[in-house]
Amino acid sequence: MKTALVTGGSGEIGKAICIQLSKDNYHVIVHANKNLTNAQLIVEEIIALGGSAQAISFDITDFDETSKKLSNILHKNPIQILVHNAGIHDDVPLAGMGKKQWDSVIDVSLNGFFNITQPIMLPMMKTRWGRIIAIGSIAGVMGNRGQANYAAAKAGLAGACKSLSFEVASRGVTVNVIAPGIIKTNMIKDSFSEEKIKQLVPMKRAGTVDEIADLVSFISSDKAAYISGQVISINGGMV
Repeated sequence: MKTALVTGGSGEIGKAICIQLSKDNYHVIVHANKNLTNAQLIVEEIIALGGSAQAISFDITDFDETSKKLSNILHKNPIQILVHNAGIHDDVPLAGMGKKQWDSVIDVSLNGFFNITQPIMLPMMKTRWGRIIAIGSIAGVMGNRGQANYAAAKAGLAGACKSLSFEVASRGVTVNVIAPGIIKTNMIKDSFSEEKIKQLVPMKRAGTVDEIADLVSFISSDKAAYISGQVISINGGMV
């Protein structure tokens, strides 16, 4: 059984991804930063469904802590699927943005990608099979007012993943970005009314977390073995 690690697995999108990967017969490591309790509840749900999972908590912005926690996993089994889903946003126009607002968003999405990916690369490559998937955003593709920090972080993920895809292609490892648009979560309730969504999205609805999870499932499978270095949008036709 291959092992999958999902960063930010305790959130709504992360939970859907974790449950779907468990249904795909992977052992799933559900990562959380501070919300370990929620990650453990997701593990219990996966096990109740007949899957295999464990919870783990660490700060992905801390390279040393991340490496230490990963080493405890890697001495048993390589991680062959990584879904870097962790991310935060702190929206404000750039003219009024503080350095902390810029740094914190970049730190989780982009520096976190390096911190979580670098330690697992050699063990993954030795197996000659791997999937690295970063969850980006439509903001990283087309930008968004008040999200210069978030858009920069997600666009940076695209550049990093495209570059990494060249480095590992000969080892059977694919590297891709999934860029969601407006997804139905608690986070968007105050930002997007139903009417606003109908104005913005050609399909006239928000996407679902299960649709994101289904795409992750496909990209993680052998059916997607020839897809690498891509930014795959899932946004109801917005761009």
